[in-house]
Amino acid sequence: MTDYFALLDEPRRPWLDADLLKQKFLTLSASNHPDKIQSANELDKQAAGKKFAELNAAYHCLAAPKSRLLHLLELEQGAKPKDIQQIPATLANLFAEVASVCREADHFLAEKAKTVSPLLQASLFERAQEWVDRLNGLQKKLGGFHNELVENLKLLDTQWVGDRSNHPALLNEMENLYRLFSYFNRWSAQIQERIVRLSL
Repeated sequence: MTDYFALLDEPRRPWLDADLLKQKFLTLSASNHPDKIQSANELDKQAAGKKFAELNAAYHCLAAPKSRLLHLLELEQGAKPKDIQQIPATLANLFAEVASVCREADHFLAEKAKTVSPLLQASLFERAQEWVDRLNGLQKKLGGFHNELVENLKLLDTQWVGDRSNHPALLNEMENLYRLFSYFNRWSAQIQERIVRLSL
């Protein structure tokens, strides 16, 4: 497995500054960018293309908290965390709200898809806007949840960087945060997908 932290010359840690990471990626990838090596021989082009692809993959992995945590867990533990299907009790209410609103939005979208009358379509347009507002409100609520996760991740990072002897205990916390980011990403994507469909 390629160590993306090493590839981008970053320490293995849960939190990375997004702007600094992007700047480092741009600097490292500049000499391997396909536009920079057009006059090179075929072998050099292939090697540079491969290096650029690796740097790009590393950057996209480390830029997002969920994928960064997964990669760090795999490097530290030698395997991916096991999938857990049960929603944590602390997220049960939020999960129920997201599921309920998405289900109701799907019913409205099905109704909208069946409507052919221009007059009825006009009235459904207003209702669609109400649904978009409702989903945006839920997305904002999820944004608050995401902000809490980021703060927890930064706190974990300060503990991780300090004393290496506490890493085994922190891996459990890291795995929990990875799963929470996974829930956030999934729910946020489900809501966004419905917002897009309602806006068409």
